[in-house]
Amino acid sequence: MTIHHQDHQPYRHFTQRQRVDKAVQTFHGLVRGITIDGELNAEEVAELLNWTSEYSDLIGRAPFNELKQKLDEILVDGQIDPEEQEDLLWVCRNLSPESEFYDAVTHDIQQLHGIMHGIMADGRVTLEETKGLQEWIDDHGDLKGTYPYDELDSLLSTVLKDGQIDDQEQQVLRSFFEDFIEYSFAKKVRAEGQRVKARLPKTFTLPGICAMCPEITFDGRVFTFTGTSTKATRKQIADQITELGADFSPNVTAQTHYLVVGASGNPCWAFSCYGRKVEKAVVARKSGSPIIIVHESDFWDAVADNK
Repeated sequence: MTIHHQDHQPYRHFTQRQRVDKAVQTFHGLVRGITIDGELNAEEVAELLNWTSEYSDLIGRAPFNELKQKLDEILVDGQIDPEEQEDLLWVCRNLSPESEFYDAVTHDIQQLHGIMHGIMADGRVTLEETKGLQEWIDDHGDLKGTYPYDELDSLLSTVLKDGQIDDQEQQVLRSFFEDFIEYSFAKKVRAEGQRVKARLPKTFTLPGICAMCPEITFDGRVFTFTGTSTKATRKQIADQITELGADFSPNVTAQTHYLVVGASGNPCWAFSCYGRKVEKAVVARKSGSPIIIVHESDFWDAVADNK
């Protein structure tokens, strides 16, 4: 069974341009992901071949016919050496459809999904792979505010803070990556079985939920606050926000641009790191909302800068 459900079949003919455009970027990310640590093992090569099998209906069409030819040449001996890796990435960079369906930001996010897929191809997340992904994140700062860039940036910064990855951190990374990978249905079932066996929750509460070094503007924006501030009361915070030309909303709504998380948290929160408002903001971001979750310290820095 593949990632393509039979109920989708009637619509596939009408979405070919979108699928080709997305597949180009995802495959580019997949190759980057499996080679991000400079090494390539049999499991990663197998996942590369599995991907081409899943997209067999596209692989013989332009621009994928060129990719198929290159893959056949490279995989004659069943291995991909460093030079062949570079050849594959070069082909991917030049595999651009004549008429691109998605914009540059969407392309980069699709490529990010592919990178996470590539890293997870062998079921492990190494320190070298995590560092390589952090370098990609650092090079794509223009994606700030776009889900899941901020969440991943915060998570990687938290995990890499001590320069190593323990078993729990690797499990958190794997769980996060799984949500963005187009595995075959059978592989998803196996992954879910492993998650249950390891007693891992389907969604982790991430300690690094706030955006890293966010760009905060006030004019015409809507702010919401959650938790307890170390510097001011809720009313004083609202006054600061309105004084700088923004609006304050007590609850997260579709109009909210920033959710500020108090440094002292809140003893009434359901989890140690966040509560209902943050959970609502995370769900909104997954649905495409541009709301940004910021730490109180970054908020006060922005207030000082604007004064």
